Amino acid sequence: MIRKIININKEKCNGCGLCVTACHEGAIELVEGKATLSNEHYCDGLGDCLPACPTGAITFEEREAPAYDEQAVLKAKALKLASTTNSDDNNSNSYSNAQSQLNQWPCQIKLLPVNAPCFENANLLIAADCTAYAYASFHLDFMKERVTLVGCPKLDGVDYSQKLTEIFTQNNIKSIHLVIMSVGCCGGLEIAVKKALLNSGKNIPLKTTVITTQGKILKEF
Repeated sequence: MIRKIININKEKCNGCGLCVTACHEGAIELVEGKATLSNEHYCDGLGDCLPACPTGAITFEEREAPAYDEQAVLKAKALKLASTTNSDDNNSNSYSNAQSQLNQWPCQIKLLPVNAPCFENANLLIAADCTAYAYASFHLDFMKERVTLVGCPKLDGVDYSQKLTEIFTQNNIKSIHLVIMSVGCCGGLEIAVKKALLNSGKNIPLKTTVITTQGKILKEF
């Protein structure tokens, strides 16, 4: 049938994920860092996602599309709620007994001295601020036995590459694990780490993990 449905311009999309939250029907998902209308029959055509988009990437169009299926939406919501509830019940004891894996203080990139003793022979975790909130097992899966550095270049408004270059140069860093979100603003942290590695002249092993706004691992490389 021909009906009104949203259209997402991938070139304008910055991957912020605000439209995913705004879409109460669950029609939009982040796929490889870009908003995608993955379930056309979930889209009711009302456009709650339009005002949430900061880049104007979402518009209406009229085209051939499956009819809005309210029952499918309700069923998907019920399954998601049941899955979340079961997961919470199964993990409630482990979360209540969990211990912090933070091995030093402070942990903000801009606050830690470049010659802090914790850096010597350290395995570094360099993470975007939001990753710890999005990924439930962040402490155990990423922070354990690592020195943790967190920051957001968009909010801090600084070039992290300068300080990271000094940290890499002045200390014996064994490895670096970079954890970022699948949104556009996290690209600044990735660029800063790679630039600092290049400027340091050192061949430090680097692993990168990308987390979705739903708290899942999108990719690792």
